[in-house]
Amino acid sequence: MRAITDDSSEVARVILRLAVLLGAGVAPASAWQHVAVRSTSEVPRRVVDGTDVSTDLAAAAAARPASESLAWRSVAAAWGLAEEAGAPLGPALREQAATLRDLAEVNRDVAAALAGPVATTRIVATLPALGLLFGMALGFDTLSMFGTPAGIGCLVAGGALALIAWRWMRRLVHAARPPVAAPGLEGDLLVIALGGGASPARARAAVERAAARFEVPLALDRLDDTLALSVAAGVPATELVRAEASEARREARSQARIAANALSARLMLPLGLAILPSFVLVGVVPLVLAVVSSTTAGR
Repeated sequence: MRAITDDSSEVARVILRLAVLLGAGVAPASAWQHVAVRSTSEVPRRVVDGTDVSTDLAAAAAARPASESLAWRSVAAAWGLAEEAGAPLGPALREQAATLRDLAEVNRDVAAALAGPVATTRIVATLPALGLLFGMALGFDTLSMFGTPAGIGCLVAGGALALIAWRWMRRLVHAARPPVAAPGLEGDLLVIALGGGASPARARAAVERAAARFEVPLALDRLDDTLALSVAAGVPATELVRAEASEARREARSQARIAANALSARLMLPLGLAILPSFVLVGVVPLVLAVVSSTTAGR
């Protein structure tokens, strides 16, 4: 059960620096060279000449870990959308940097909330082995008991229960993590597409194409009502969509905390039904058998 990791903060730092350089009039190729030599990620170094940034980023992101890859692919999508829509790159990148920082904050909150339950899971999973070592520390030859039919039965049953518990707990921890990898990202990309003056329908179609091209998971359907409201009220959709994106991240953070709190109680089921019986079978029963065997041999 791996802890949640996130590289969005480093990506956001690179993109914010790039936005500042572009806003100051630095050419894209030179701007990428400047930020690449100061980045801890190798992805910016793969942007060759600044002419096809989105393609270069997507290709470089493919070999990176999942969280970092998603962050760079979202940047590639934002860059491509800004170029297609004719939106200014500087403000678009600033929006993207803010989005990535929000995503990093969500992931940090989730990691902090899950830290306790994950640590508990790892500790209780070692109980059967600790019980075996405890018996050996008391001077009893508990390992020899596993050569007897009763010991073999205990080892097989205890090992099976421990494996069941481990997989059960892994599934519970995985289920407690956010179901959406990048909450609110579809809204931020749509804001960029709208920044070029496109109609809501054309902007949505552009975001959908970018999501498919760069393999960015989006939930565009949740924005349809917002776009319909914008058209019905005759107001620009940008601020409405931006507010929806912020709300999606707040909702994801809240749901993650609730799921992490519920996880502590749910972990009691595999603990009571599998780990503790496994501890008894592997750590206690062989110890009892060893005590009985040594007592019988001493007579």
